[in-house]
Amino acid sequence: MARESSPIKARHPERNSIALDSSDATEKEGSRSESSSATLLEMDIADRPPKPDYLDIEKQIADGSRPRDKVRTTRLRLTLWMTLNTIATVAIVFTNKAIFDDPSFRQSQVAFAAFHLFLTTLTLYILSRPFISLFVPAPMRLRPMLPLATAMCLNVIFQNLSLTYSSITFYQIARVLFTPMVALINFFFYQKSIPRNAAYTLIPMCLGVFIISYYEPKSTAHPEAEQTSMLSVILALTSVFIGSVYTVWIASYQRKYEMNGFQLLFNQAPIGGVMLMTLIPWTDQLPSVQSAPMNKWMMILLSGGLAALINLSQFFIIAGAGAVSSTVVGHVKTCAIVALGWVISKRPVTDRSALGVILAITSIVM
Repeated sequence: MARESSPIKARHPERNSIALDSSDATEKEGSRSESSSATLLEMDIADRPPKPDYLDIEKQIADGSRPRDKVRTTRLRLTLWMTLNTIATVAIVFTNKAIFDDPSFRQSQVAFAAFHLFLTTLTLYILSRPFISLFVPAPMRLRPMLPLATAMCLNVIFQNLSLTYSSITFYQIARVLFTPMVALINFFFYQKSIPRNAAYTLIPMCLGVFIISYYEPKSTAHPEAEQTSMLSVILALTSVFIGSVYTVWIASYQRKYEMNGFQLLFNQAPIGGVMLMTLIPWTDQLPSVQSAPMNKWMMILLSGGLAALINLSQFFIIAGAGAVSSTVVGHVKTCAIVALGWVISKRPVTDRSALGVILAITSIVM
């Protein structure tokens, strides 16, 4: 089954040599919003290459081409991967938030991002080995990958900064702006439009985020609740803009170099990790092992394990699930993170920001 899922190695002259040894979404879709993590590759569903029939499990089940005795097993496996992906994605957001709430690690953003990128490289390296062979590496030269790797680094760092200085609810709700932002970039720079009905759903989405952005920094009625400052809003919007540009570039690179998401990520992650490592002495204040609580170091290891699980499960979801199932998974993750974040923040349901949350979530599932 693993060999059936291995994509054919793309052919392009720029991949004949590799200048860096490969020793981390989110999948992002133009018509939906979903949770993303620092290690997930985000791509527009409209820009993905057509899925071969032998990989489209949902299609096989629908047209009866898959033996009946394997249908139940296939569905159970796919459901398992979707469940694991959802749990891991929700867990990594709260785990990273807990890590960054500690002052010892708040000034270690670049090092934390580099850790995730190197772990993603290791995970993808293992998944590409012949004894697993979930995808075939497609090496590229260093120079054409530098702009995309730089965008990836900025995307990861600003995501973490946004999570650090925002409430979890605001962090996640702000990320639904990826959909309208990507749509705008595609429209103005690539002349790609979306259906009118889809465009209408973006209006309450943007309005909801605006309401939350306006009321959260002004909310002082409940001092025990986690507060969002104007800095949080700026970081969140900057993260959305950088992430949207990165998403569009990914789709462009995939078309230009005929690579799938995992081949492209396998080229980016080690380059991005090395780039971030060179910045650590000037940007970070790393805590000593003795000064930081042991449970925080355990959380960092947990975060890395969750990132690896997200990458692994994402492969099987992309390979086996259709657009409907992938969209449902994205909605579940977003709603779960927002709901749990609201509960943890101790905000009452009557808080004025709740209207913005309802508008944004409603527009997602429309």
